[in-house]
Amino acid sequence: MATSKRTTKARAEVEKARLKMVEYQAKMKELEAKQTEYENFDIVDIVRGMHIPLDDLAAVLASLKGSALPIAPTSGQSDPKRGKKAKAESTEESAVTDIGADETEADTNNNETEDNPE
Repeated sequence: MATSKRTTKARAEVEKARLKMVEYQAKMKELEAKQTEYENFDIVDIVRGMHIPLDDLAAVLASLKGSALPIAPTSGQSDPKRGKKAKAESTEESAVTDIGADETEADTNNNETEDNPE
């Protein structure tokens, strides 16, 4: 039985869509890797801004982990692809971010005061 033009066209469209899907999956993987890289850069900048010696960093993070500081959940905590490692990383990231939040808020308040003299 010969295939009709409609069937041939539909098969071609399916194959074209399949190729695009593979292309987008590769692009998505690349973008997710870039996002993770930039998040890591942000974390490093925050930690370096705190001027904690590298030898003391593990102890500081461990003490924060056991402290009563509220740690806001991040999207990484619910990422099933990354599992326990993502939960540990995001918890540490949140703790570091919470510590730097007071400084950022103070900087913002200072900038508002400078921009809006009364």
